[in-house]
Amino acid sequence: MQPHLILRVHADLRLGLGHVARALAIEEAWRDLGGSATLAVSGDERARGLGTGRHPFTGATLPCEVLDLGETSAAPLPEALKARAKVALLDLWDLDHAQIEALRPLKVAVMEDDGDAHEGADLLLQPFLEGVEFPDHPLKTLDGRKVRPFEGTHGSCRVLRGTRFAVVGATALELRPKRQPLQPLAVHKLLVTFGGSDGAGLAQRAYAVLEQLVREDRWRGTCTILAPSDFQAQPFPGCSVLKTLPNLTRRLQDFDALWCSAGVTLTEALCLGVPVTAWGQNERQHRILADLAQSSACFDLGIGPEAQLDITARALEQWLGPEGQDSRNEQSRDGRSLVDGMGASRIAQELLHLGGGA
Repeated sequence: MQPHLILRVHADLRLGLGHVARALAIEEAWRDLGGSATLAVSGDERARGLGTGRHPFTGATLPCEVLDLGETSAAPLPEALKARAKVALLDLWDLDHAQIEALRPLKVAVMEDDGDAHEGADLLLQPFLEGVEFPDHPLKTLDGRKVRPFEGTHGSCRVLRGTRFAVVGATALELRPKRQPLQPLAVHKLLVTFGGSDGAGLAQRAYAVLEQLVREDRWRGTCTILAPSDFQAQPFPGCSVLKTLPNLTRRLQDFDALWCSAGVTLTEALCLGVPVTAWGQNERQHRILADLAQSSACFDLGIGPEAQLDITARALEQWLGPEGQDSRNEQSRDGRSLVDGMGASRIAQELLHLGGGA
């Protein structure tokens, strides 16, 4: 019998549902290995919706058990649930030592941490926060085991680094182009989305930049902006403002390019070869985007809440126009090479090994 997996996530206005989407993709890969899982979720009304057992994007019944832990990310797991499991994966953005110790005697894996709390865990999956690309060789032997460059240790915690562990859902893998897509001379259709909550108000700021470019005849494309209900602006010619776009992953390739933040949609766009320009919502996201940009996988516009919009407009004008075609072709090629769509399967295999499975 395969060990039972606990996926511990949090959803609120700051995080949106990206961590939930990542957990559901890992759960599907885990199920493909014959395992069972419980999604243990805390947070605001988003968590309450998940607690009913409904998929947050489709409304379908979730294929795994769901446990609503209330509002706080520090909420403990029931002892009865811990007794059924052998391994837990924490995906909470913020993490402390107490949250890891509270899960013992389970084996504990952590998804992304830029502090030192994970050193008390057994496994850290670090797709973005320590660089994005690591070679497969040379191999070295450590404690009788062959270790590749993307593997390391922090204290007693094993660390797996790089975008080979970046998670996308099965839909992105299914739609991934078999050949390298060629980018048009200029971007004609742009999608703008900064997540379901956009607490930093980036959609409103992006609107101001694009409105200026269109008004001054510096860009002649069309844009679709996904924005929360409190968006305060009248769409300009060629601009559509929507609250959501159903089946978003399937729609990404309908657009020539994407403007987003460092979330799950960015990772899916990289996998699909859709060129991306990105604003970080905070310093941590900016570090992620800077590493991706250094690997030519995206165009980094800096920290969105602090950005000077005139400078952003000039940079975006170049990227959207004919001058940016070569860069967009490189980003499509290099993004796809970084995110191959198999991250969830690799993580599921590592969790299975951690839990003592075959």
